[in-house]
Amino acid sequence: MEWLNELLGKVDDFVWGPVMIVLLVGSGLFLTVRLMFVQVRHLGHAIACVMGKYDQPDESGDVSHFKALATALSATIGTGNIAGVATAIASGGPGAVFWMWVTALVGMATKFTSCTLAVKYRKIHEDGSASGGPMYFLSLGLKNKMLGGFLGALFAFFGVVASFGIGNMVQANSVVGGLAYLLPDAAQSGGFTLWDGFEISWMSLATGLTLSALAGIVILGGIKRIANVAGVIVPFMCCFYVVGAGVILILHAAAIPEAFGLIFKYAFTPYAVGGGVIGTTVRFGVARGVFSNESGLGSAPIAHAAVKTNEPVREGTVAMLGPLIDTLIICTMTALVILVTGAHSSEHDGGALTAYAFQEGLFGWGHYLVGIGLVFFAYSTMLGWSYYGDRCAEYLFGSKAIPVYRWLFVVAITIGAVGGLKVIWTLADISNALMAIPNLIGLMLLSGVVARETKKYCKRLKNGEFTKR
Repeated sequence: MEWLNELLGKVDDFVWGPVMIVLLVGSGLFLTVRLMFVQVRHLGHAIACVMGKYDQPDESGDVSHFKALATALSATIGTGNIAGVATAIASGGPGAVFWMWVTALVGMATKFTSCTLAVKYRKIHEDGSASGGPMYFLSLGLKNKMLGGFLGALFAFFGVVASFGIGNMVQANSVVGGLAYLLPDAAQSGGFTLWDGFEISWMSLATGLTLSALAGIVILGGIKRIANVAGVIVPFMCCFYVVGAGVILILHAAAIPEAFGLIFKYAFTPYAVGGGVIGTTVRFGVARGVFSNESGLGSAPIAHAAVKTNEPVREGTVAMLGPLIDTLIICTMTALVILVTGAHSSEHDGGALTAYAFQEGLFGWGHYLVGIGLVFFAYSTMLGWSYYGDRCAEYLFGSKAIPVYRWLFVVAITIGAVGGLKVIWTLADISNALMAIPNLIGLMLLSGVVARETKKYCKRLKNGEFTKR
């Protein structure tokens, strides 16, 4: 098994290497120019839409603009905001944060494009519910139907695999890790051996079963229940975490200019050993930026396709807010907390680095905020990814596969909590990266469609064809 882990580790390093980084950022930059900086021009309209000013209850779809965005954010606001930022700084230096910003800015155009296409080419079922995402706009939008069908099936397959790892078992295991950090005595209170070399603690088993039950109640109810829960949890957990980080930044306000100085200084110059603009700094900044907001991977369009609207471009503008909230606001606050408290100079890494920074910044108890935040973030990520996976399973195997997939997803949560299998996690990480390839092909080939749709929508908006509520 060790040789397989080693092999998959090398594949994982390759697929998340420089080529993928260039593809993700390059495509985002191309779409930014192709759509004439849509993320700047239509930011105000996006905010108006998510506030419900253009909601039309009688239009096709399942959920409002706000709930569609909340569902997508529930899958992206997670461990990437806590552990991902810390890993980027620990491995690539403070300058990695700058490259996370770059990824988010061009990623807003990527999100706009993919989510506009997802609504335009979605499938409306007889009961009025919707299914959409890259698998649909690839198979229905591309002129070469054989190529589109193949790429759509490829994306859906990778989406199902990734949902069980990145969106499920890794998150469940992160919750156990966060609780173990908060409750070390409970984590070491004993357990049992399932087979030679594989021990299960009572705390991890209890956590897994509880998470499976709590997630199952929501997941088995479908997108409307997921969106309703996400609409409550996402604003709450964002405020909870941001307020804590904000207090630290107020207390360390004098150090903020220096922190920004470090970010800009080391974005273009080497930091410690091995960093540099073509090296570690850029790689970790871009990779962790993409991990935090999923721009270009193609998962978020699946949630946005469920929106209740007949205007694809309108939901595209709403989707742009994802990278803004997730990376430019929450990840930036995490990074600043790490820098202003001096935690980046410690030997910690990942979630432990962020916990240490909050502990230093909030009088010795801030790590509890991180631990609690990690639980909420991971739980919401599981809810969002369960919907992504069941839409991909439906595309591949039909509607009968949906309940089977949902039950398997719920069971997998407990498996991840008690330890899971490293090989499954690595496979899921690889699949997460490979989702991007068919998605980016579709975005490039269909960018002209989005440009035309955007131009027509803007003209109608200017002519006052859309009434505000």
